[in-house]
Amino acid sequence: MSTRRLSSVIVLLLAMTALSGCGAAATTRAAQSKGLLSNNGVSQPQVAAADSAGDGMEQPMLPTSAAPPSAQSSGSADQAGQVPLIIKQGQIRVQVKDTDQAIDRLTQIVSDTRGYIISNRIWFESVGEENYKYATYTIAVPVDEFENALRRIRSLAIRVVDETASGQDVSEEYTDLESRLRNLEATRDRIRSFLAQAQTVDESLKINQELSAIEDQIEQVKGRMRYLSGRAAYSTITVQLDPELPPPPDPTPTPTPTPTPTPYAWDPGRTFERASNAAISVGQSLVDLFIYLVVWLPFALPVLVLWIIYRIVTAKKRPPQA
Repeated sequence: MSTRRLSSVIVLLLAMTALSGCGAAATTRAAQSKGLLSNNGVSQPQVAAADSAGDGMEQPMLPTSAAPPSAQSSGSADQAGQVPLIIKQGQIRVQVKDTDQAIDRLTQIVSDTRGYIISNRIWFESVGEENYKYATYTIAVPVDEFENALRRIRSLAIRVVDETASGQDVSEEYTDLESRLRNLEATRDRIRSFLAQAQTVDESLKINQELSAIEDQIEQVKGRMRYLSGRAAYSTITVQLDPELPPPPDPTPTPTPTPTPTPYAWDPGRTFERASNAAISVGQSLVDLFIYLVVWLPFALPVLVLWIIYRIVTAKKRPPQA
């Protein structure tokens, strides 16, 4: 087998694997929409027969909402593709009477529900002269204990300040990953058969390179499937514990002070100072007026002379009155 021909066969094989993976995922979703699979995850006879005629690979069993993955038995490929896979998470903020006692009871709830603590934070805040303890815990509980854990956390509170819960359905993504995993594993087996038929070192190196790429993709798909299974098997709840604070004191009205009039005191010195300032201001004004007259007199004098002459002339021409 020549190197060029072998490379062409491997490329063609990879392309067929990608197309078959897309087709398998589409076929699975089409079977779901047509009702070929039952609602509780048990396959119909015709689907089971079709799968039994395949490559015979057993699919990993999805974790159900009734038990974590460790407590489940492996099932058929149809059951794995149809079990709902829901990732649940919640946030709850409660006000408690004693933060230390609430932390102890919260730890007991985690132990009773077979969960574990992911992270926690404790801090103090001052109100007046007292320090009050606050705490935030992020816990993980089995998905079938999610509602029970929330109910028991509510029982810790004097009142629930805020609560939210949400879920994400990743069943379709998990089904697509299963189909992709089957096709990648089939491609890996075919490439291994080509490796056994390689006749030169160059062919072996190229086939090994393709085989490594396929195995990397297989590990990525398996890792994503493990992550989805684990997140669906255990739900996360973020709990914030707020202490009960004392009520603020009633504000006492402050009387408005009544202004007292200032008595007038006669001060001769201040009167003399005001009179002196007034005299200085008048003197400055007279000096300013004199300066203006001196400056404007050369211009105003000819005008004044002409005006006097005009008055004299007009007075002579005026007829005498009877």
